[in-house]
Amino acid sequence: MNQSGFIRCEATRVGEDTTLSQIVRMVSDAAATKAPIAKVADRVSGVFVPAVISIAVITTAVWLLAGQTLGFALARGISVLVISCPCALGLATPVAIMVGNGMGAKNGILFKTAVSLEETGKTEIVALDKTGTITRGEPKVTDILPADGVSENDLLSLAYALEQRSEHPLARAIIHRAQEDALEAQDVTDFRALPGNGLRARLGDTLLTGGSMKYMQSAASISEETLALCEGLASQGKTPLLFARGKQLLGVIAVADVIKEDSPEAIRALQNMGIRVVMLTGDNERTARAIGAQAGVDEVIAGVLPGGKAQVIRKLKLQGKVAMVGDGINDAPALTRADIGIAIGAGTDIAIDAADVVLMHSRLSDVPAAIRMSRATLKNIHENLFWAFFYNVIGIPLAAGLWYPIFGLKLSPMFGAAAMSLSSFCVVTNALRLNLFKLHDAAKDKKIKRKYKEVKPMTKTMKIEGMMCKHCEARVKKTLEAIDGVIEAEVSHEAGTAIVTMDKPVADDVLRQAIEAQDYPVLGIE
Repeated sequence: MNQSGFIRCEATRVGEDTTLSQIVRMVSDAAATKAPIAKVADRVSGVFVPAVISIAVITTAVWLLAGQTLGFALARGISVLVISCPCALGLATPVAIMVGNGMGAKNGILFKTAVSLEETGKTEIVALDKTGTITRGEPKVTDILPADGVSENDLLSLAYALEQRSEHPLARAIIHRAQEDALEAQDVTDFRALPGNGLRARLGDTLLTGGSMKYMQSAASISEETLALCEGLASQGKTPLLFARGKQLLGVIAVADVIKEDSPEAIRALQNMGIRVVMLTGDNERTARAIGAQAGVDEVIAGVLPGGKAQVIRKLKLQGKVAMVGDGINDAPALTRADIGIAIGAGTDIAIDAADVVLMHSRLSDVPAAIRMSRATLKNIHENLFWAFFYNVIGIPLAAGLWYPIFGLKLSPMFGAAAMSLSSFCVVTNALRLNLFKLHDAAKDKKIKRKYKEVKPMTKTMKIEGMMCKHCEARVKKTLEAIDGVIEAEVSHEAGTAIVTMDKPVADDVLRQAIEAQDYPVLGIE
């Protein structure tokens, strides 16, 4: 509350662009879409309505033939029509979807569509990006280890000069440390970032390189002692970054990213729900396994290049339904490729756009909460459908007067209307019970025993003419991997072949046409 003075405010987003408006639109859009189970109810209704009309006509005719008055026979037929009004059947799914979606939104979990709300609970494997998802995404420099004849300041200063143009989280850690030490960044030229490997640039006439241990082994001469040192740092969950001037190694700077406080607990919760948890990272094997052990994941897939995450998701999908959780630009293809894409709310806009579910609070603990909400909603829908069918199974014979000759029981159309209203009331009330559901309560989690599928991928070898270089290889590889059913393509311009791995049959003509459209003749497919 400003009681004196002057405040100047700038609205960066207004109207439909505000976060609140986007949340409202997402919830509204999700409520307007149909879940797959709703389509089942629609198909049932398509049979149910003509069946009920036929039963009403037959009931009236049977009672007339049995010698009852026209009034009695019509009352029985009308009672059948009234009591069997498919309102409860029609309400069973959309009301539960609306309430479940609203509950998710209240807790910062936005399901973009009714399909995502239903399908999230069927997840069998959760793939987690490491940086920014399991970890804070704010790595810090832990060790500065210069080579002989190089001071800490020199190593950090040259690393700062190289990293200042990089947007990688590890680069930001070095930049932050250099700024803390009041170092000035030297200007470099010919800067190049090599995704998944490192950086290179020129400082005057000198070539500076920096990056992973694997990359730097080809860029500079590294002793066995340094390699052992790097492996020791990696086993502690730190990422060793090596820097060189020309072929001379300047030293090693170790960087570590802290695991979020709720990550291990969230991963345990997923495992208790019968879900396999896989961590994806571009880190080296040792570092990745150390962080994976701290987080408690079931499997670690290390050394994944930015463009390779979607490839990993394709392979995991052979074993079961996969949910991918990520926050970065390079996670977007994997989020799209997965059965369910879950984006961390603090992530990039492109990741949020590509996902099916958005976690506004950016907590990993919201992943098991989203799965619980989905499972609870689906269970509620099943209860509603059961009640709707059970009510009709009991009500229609009573309305038709089936028990009249035996017990003297008959139902007046007025009471039939009341019973019909009561059935709809029960379905809506049952759906509203979801408002009492506790998303973060793991006490009632049911562990589902799953047998993961072992699907043997199929392979085809294509003989391709006209590939001259690595660029041709990359073009052919990208074209083949964009085809539905293709998991991976290993392309060699030297051998003139492409080995295509598929998770389902893909016609030779489809493969041939895709490649020949890129002006590469296909000589044969085996």
